[in-house]
Amino acid sequence: MQTKRKWGEALRRSPSSMASFPSIPSPLPLLSLFLLLSIPPVAPIQPQWPLQRVPVVLPQVTEDRPAPHFQADARLDVTSPCDPECHKKALPPSYWDLRSILSYETLHSNGRLTETAVGIYGYTARTQTTPALPSRRKRQIFGHDGRFSIVGQDFLLNYPFSAAVKLSTGCSGTLVGDRHVLTAAHCVHDGKNYVKGAQKLRVGFLKPKQRDSPNPASATNASNTHPSPPDKMKFQWIRAKRTHVPKGWIKGNGNDIGMDYDYALLELKKAHKRRHMKLGVSPPAKQLPGRRVQFSGYDNDRPGQLVYRFCRAGEETPDLLYQHCDAQPGASGSGIYARMWDRRRRRWERKLTSGHVIHTHAEHTSSCINTVSLLTHTIVLHAETSLPTHN
Repeated sequence: MQTKRKWGEALRRSPSSMASFPSIPSPLPLLSLFLLLSIPPVAPIQPQWPLQRVPVVLPQVTEDRPAPHFQADARLDVTSPCDPECHKKALPPSYWDLRSILSYETLHSNGRLTETAVGIYGYTARTQTTPALPSRRKRQIFGHDGRFSIVGQDFLLNYPFSAAVKLSTGCSGTLVGDRHVLTAAHCVHDGKNYVKGAQKLRVGFLKPKQRDSPNPASATNASNTHPSPPDKMKFQWIRAKRTHVPKGWIKGNGNDIGMDYDYALLELKKAHKRRHMKLGVSPPAKQLPGRRVQFSGYDNDRPGQLVYRFCRAGEETPDLLYQHCDAQPGASGSGIYARMWDRRRRRWERKLTSGHVIHTHAEHTSSCINTVSLLTHTIVLHAETSLPTHN
């Protein structure tokens, strides 16, 4: 009775006086704690390399072709009549079309030219694209120049910057094996013929520059007594032994098919001693860390300098990615890379997501855009068929 009387008096009191009245414990905190403990822990969201079943691309028949004439001029950019909307409307290639497109020519250092037909097993066409972004006028430099020149041996000689190389035709490339370099096809072939200098193609590696001495005998003493400034660098060149170009580029010549296959694989005459980059199947642009692309190359307006830049990824087709990174001719052939979680190896891996960067000017317009050829699962397997070859 006394307890009921206290509750009745409490109901007649003012709200301020209720604070001093003893309260009954509520079960809600205990219930909330129980629900919190019963929910399984959620792993933090992190960018991951896609797990996909990749097709098998195998070389089948190799035949000799007429020797090339090497009459084309090397171009550091390309012109295409097909814009992003045009590429989105293109139908995916059939199995037989893809076999023809991924067949490739091989230019040997002695001038011999061969053509290799391939077989493809387990191919499934890709169809996903990303929504179109607002269109705008496009230039090679967009407003403020956001490029950074990489200086200092501590950076230039360390991965991933050490994997960027320069071609003697004026383009850039990326190390993808002990003797292999991935670059853009238009750096060595204009779609109709091989460019001048393709037969004696060389690949340049930045290394510390040593002071020249009057004779070889005094080179060591001169280097010890008059050391070069630590940031002075020069290129050490290695000849290319073979150059592989897909028939999709040769047949397309920069049109709606050729742009998708604007890549070339170079085999060097001797192995380099640097860490190379692995090939990764390109994820959708929205899954890239920060939806950002980044790459390093040798832009021709900064001779002898490795230039790094990054920007937001733009529109996307099944085989091409459009972006607005600041770049100049000479950056063509650079590899775009990303660092994401590899679920199979259970570790972070930095891999190439795109084969190269090119400057694409739409014909009959005053606009241009930087275009990236994505490393689809088919192209990755196509490139890897040549990586173990050292003969």
